[in-house]
Amino acid sequence: MNEPSIFGLDDNPALVLTVEARAHGWRIDHYLSRLYPNFSRVAFQRTIEEGKVLVNGLPVKISRRLRVNDVIEFSLPAEPDQRVQPEDIPLDILYDDEYLCVINKTANMIVHPGRGNYRGTLAGALQFHFDSLSDVAGQYRAGIVHRLDRDTSGVLVVAKDNTVHQHLSRQFEERSVEKEYHAIVWGEMQFDADYVETYVRVSFRNRERMMVCPPGDNARQAATFYEVQQRFRGFTYVKLQPQTGRTHQLRVHMHHLGHPIIADRLYEGKTCVKLSDILPDTAEEADETLIDRQALHARRLAFNHPVTKKRMVFEAPLPADFQKTLDTLKTHAIKPKKSTSSKLR
Repeated sequence: MNEPSIFGLDDNPALVLTVEARAHGWRIDHYLSRLYPNFSRVAFQRTIEEGKVLVNGLPVKISRRLRVNDVIEFSLPAEPDQRVQPEDIPLDILYDDEYLCVINKTANMIVHPGRGNYRGTLAGALQFHFDSLSDVAGQYRAGIVHRLDRDTSGVLVVAKDNTVHQHLSRQFEERSVEKEYHAIVWGEMQFDADYVETYVRVSFRNRERMMVCPPGDNARQAATFYEVQQRFRGFTYVKLQPQTGRTHQLRVHMHHLGHPIIADRLYEGKTCVKLSDILPDTAEEADETLIDRQALHARRLAFNHPVTKKRMVFEAPLPADFQKTLDTLKTHAIKPKKSTSSKLR
């Protein structure tokens, strides 16, 4: 994909890009919301209806299907003038230079404000710790190139200017970023490794959840490779490598396979895992909570530095609650290693 160029001197400059072959036939609102995932599809639809999106020099309708080499001129959806208030929240910074930084996000931290959660966010912490952040994704998402769910911990990259942000976003879009997650799931997975490919969309019953569905309409392809790290009685420790970046993708895929991530309130229903879940005979007075959020950790992230072009690899150690749960399984629920043929489907 050609790199978007910026021109104009106003607060919401125009962007110009050329449609690549992979996007042939996509609706324009779908395409723009995929390129700039920090803006909703609805926000782009509003921008299109306002005549602020041109294709080959002409205004278009929301239903316009794109063709290879179409030239799109557009402005990003307007954001509220109010900026995120800086908050003195400690950050675990894995790397920092003048162009970007890499954070080890803690669990129970929302990445950017929304749905009544305006305090205690990563966005507020970034405003406090850094003088310069990209704003191509809007003031509420300054610096934020991608996101992790509130209770998912681990590696996250932040851009300090718009050019860097666009380079990083393009790497995510082109799937050249390597992402590795670790998770503990319920049950003993049958295969050592598997490739899971489905379509997903927002659930009909619960708008906060995603669901596996047939292709078509608003469904989006989702692909994940997993590899078992260790099996225990009633649990599996697994490495997950998402090939796409759909909302809740790993949580949805594990649930779809019948092995939901432990303590995942939204997809599994159980809010925590206790010692008694591993050792059923544990006395009540000796019982304790091991983890009270989904056991999902973004362990590793690799990408090309937008300026130096050097391949950079970052790893975040397992957080204390995840490690405690894993250690408890290794102590009390160990199973002999059994090799099972992989199944790729």
